[in-house]
Amino acid sequence: MENIRVLIIGKVWPESNSSAAGSRMIQLIMLFKEQDWNITFASSARESEFTDNLEVLGIKKADIKLNDVSFDSFVKELNPSFVLFDRFMTEEQFGWRVAEQCPGALRILDTEDLHCLRVGRQLALKEERQFKNNDLISDHAKREIASIYRCDLSLIISPIEMGILRDFFRVDTSLLHYLPFMLESIINEEKNKWLPYEERKHFISIGNFLHEPNWDAVRYLKEEIWSKIRYKLPDAELHIYGAYSSDKVFQLHNSNEGFKIKGRAEVVQDVMEGSRVCLAPLRFGAGIKGKLIDAMQCGTPSVTTDIGAEGMADGLEWSGSIQNDVEAFVESAVELYHDKQVWTKAQANGEAIINSIYPKKEIGKKLINRVNEMLEHLPDHRASNFVGTMLLYHSMASTKFMSKWIEEKNKK
Repeated sequence: MENIRVLIIGKVWPESNSSAAGSRMIQLIMLFKEQDWNITFASSARESEFTDNLEVLGIKKADIKLNDVSFDSFVKELNPSFVLFDRFMTEEQFGWRVAEQCPGALRILDTEDLHCLRVGRQLALKEERQFKNNDLISDHAKREIASIYRCDLSLIISPIEMGILRDFFRVDTSLLHYLPFMLESIINEEKNKWLPYEERKHFISIGNFLHEPNWDAVRYLKEEIWSKIRYKLPDAELHIYGAYSSDKVFQLHNSNEGFKIKGRAEVVQDVMEGSRVCLAPLRFGAGIKGKLIDAMQCGTPSVTTDIGAEGMADGLEWSGSIQNDVEAFVESAVELYHDKQVWTKAQANGEAIINSIYPKKEIGKKLINRVNEMLEHLPDHRASNFVGTMLLYHSMASTKFMSKWIEEKNKK
């Protein structure tokens, strides 16, 4: 289709070198750009020095305000063909305004991951018990599932989350689209540039520290895991990288123990490719994990948990080991580090996962076809989603008047 105008409303400005969410957003932007669509990215957040340069990519930028009528005239003038909301909180803020000013615009939600799943698992961990399905039922879930219904389509990054939405929350699959990361295949030319086993050393752990599961994983490494690995591999070090490392993170640094907080990695590939094994003992979370994708793309085997590897391999053998027990985690980490044969096989498994499950062209084509089809038949699609229509009606009423009240309050 021609003359497609896309408005992306970001919770934050994308930082592809800081988080998996930032990388995914850039993947979507580049996919839309390849269609020669006219793209505007808007956000009410502040840009940082690490924000991707969207203008270089040919993307228009717009600063918007929360609870401000100025957005109404902005979106009406732009008159987008479709609007992509970055996470359900953004749809809550701006979805009703889009529906009111541009009722013919297709509304798409990029969930990033299923927040209610992550929150439920975090609660179970805090209470030192097993996660159960009832943990999914929370205020987060009520808001998130309502947002999914209000939108015409929601992008779901994990097959596990597709199953939860379909089987537990009973969301019709006509409202959902499975969209994992869209990645270039690993080819021999790239593999030949990887450092061999002998030239790699030390362990690595990486993750944006604004994301709570990453902070928990690092504390878990410090308190339960690393000393046991270090005892068996006294010359090994653990290098921990992560954007937005705060003072509490740097306080864990201990050179004598080989537990080294490195802060932000300017180029993730540089530090990942030089490491022998990636450690990701995630105890809660959702979605698919960018750090483990990065590891496989760099030929670095990993040790993670069921939650870390969830939804990523689709039955293929993992690129390393999946262990939930501390002792088993330690043994697997030591074996991968020490045994070249085991390490080499794990590296090959990672290549197979990337090339089989995340082919950029095929995944992107399916999404573009879905969007084009919905743009052509939007009234029929919405007619079959009465729950979403009902929720949008009530949301527009309640959110609208709350927002209007805040607008008036801000004028004083």
